[in-house]
Amino acid sequence: MTNDYTRDARVILTLDAGGTNFVFSAICGQEEIVQPVRRPSHGNNLQLSLQTIVEGFRQIREKCDRDPVAISFAFPGPADYPNGVIEKLVNLPAFNGGVALGPMLQNIFHLPVYINNDGNLFGLGEAIAGFLPLVNRELEKTGSPKRFHNLVGVTLGTGFGGSVIIDGRMVVGDNSAGGEIWAMRNRLYPELSAEEGVSIRGVRHFYAELAHLDSDEVPSPEQLFRIANGEAPGNALAACQAFARMGKIAGDALAHAITLVDGLVVIGGGLAGAWQYFLPDLVQEMNSQLLLQDNRKIDRLEIRCYNYEDDQQRLKFFTGRVVDIAIPGGEARFVYDNLPRTAVGVSRLGTSKAIAIGAYVYALSQLDGQAKS
Repeated sequence: MTNDYTRDARVILTLDAGGTNFVFSAICGQEEIVQPVRRPSHGNNLQLSLQTIVEGFRQIREKCDRDPVAISFAFPGPADYPNGVIEKLVNLPAFNGGVALGPMLQNIFHLPVYINNDGNLFGLGEAIAGFLPLVNRELEKTGSPKRFHNLVGVTLGTGFGGSVIIDGRMVVGDNSAGGEIWAMRNRLYPELSAEEGVSIRGVRHFYAELAHLDSDEVPSPEQLFRIANGEAPGNALAACQAFARMGKIAGDALAHAITLVDGLVVIGGGLAGAWQYFLPDLVQEMNSQLLLQDNRKIDRLEIRCYNYEDDQQRLKFFTGRVVDIAIPGGEARFVYDNLPRTAVGVSRLGTSKAIAIGAYVYALSQLDGQAKS
C-alpha cells in the first residue's frame, strides 16, 4: 500500500463498529468530509443492529457531495472478512451464528464492500497518517538517522484489539486472525485471556477487588479515571492500581508481540485517555527481565522500550546512542546509532479517525489492485 491517497478524490463510506456504539463517516483524500454519526450498536438485537447499520450508511451518503465508490469498515472478529461474513462475537452477541453482512450491504447499496478487523484498520490508519509518520518526522527533526517501518497497534476498550502492520501492509493472516492479541495469556491470571484484564470489564473487576465492592457498585472507567485524578469521590489508590494492573498485563502481551514484529506501538480505544495510570507499568513490564536456568538475569527484549508520553523518555528515545567506530583496514571511521529501541505512545488521530483512514486506504488499494489485475 505505497500509493499516496491524500489527493484522491474518491469517497469511501466508513464505520467503526464497537460493542457499544457505531460511528459512521465518509473519507476523501484521507480526511473526514462529513461530521461523523454515532448510533447505539444494539448488539443484542440483530434486526435492530442491522437496521442501524443500513440507516447510518444512508445518512452519511446523503451528507456527501458526490457518490461513494465503496463501503469499507471495521467490525469485530472472529469473521470471514474476505467474504464479509461475521461469525461469533463476544461484544456483539446478536451476530453469533454467521451473518452475511457484506453481501447484504452490497445488495442494498450496489457498491463494493470491504470489512476488516477494527484493530487492523486502526493500526493501518496510524501507520499511514498517525503515530508512525509522526515519530519518523520527529526523529528527522532531531537529526537522528533512525526510522521505523513497522507498527503494532492496540485498542483498549470493550475488548483488547490488535494489529500488525509491516511496511504499510496489514498482516491479516490466512484465517483473518492476524494480530489477535486479545487471546494471549493473562500475565497476572494465567488461566484467563489477556483481554479479561485489558478491557473495561478488566479495570472494573480490579477496582471491585481492590476497593472491596460488589461488581454492580463499580463506576464506569471514565468515573474511575476521575477518581484516580482526585476529581470524584472514591478509592483513588484502588483506581490507580486497577489501571496499573491493566498496564502490566498489556505490557506482557505487547512484549510477546514486539518480539516478533520489532516496530513501534500505538495505543487507542476508550481507555487510552487514562494512559498516565497504566503506561508506566506497561513500559516497565516490557523492559523487565527473565531468568536463565543458572539464575542469571537477561533483558526480556533485545530492544529498549520507551514511554513516548514521558518527556524525559521521549528525549532519550530520540537521542539514541550514536557511536563512532573504526572501519577495519584503514583510518576511516563509521558513525551509527547502535541503540535498538521502540516507543509506545497514544494515538493523536483518535481511534475512530484512525480506523476510518485505515478503512479508506484499504478499500482504495483493493479497488486499484483489482483494476490492475
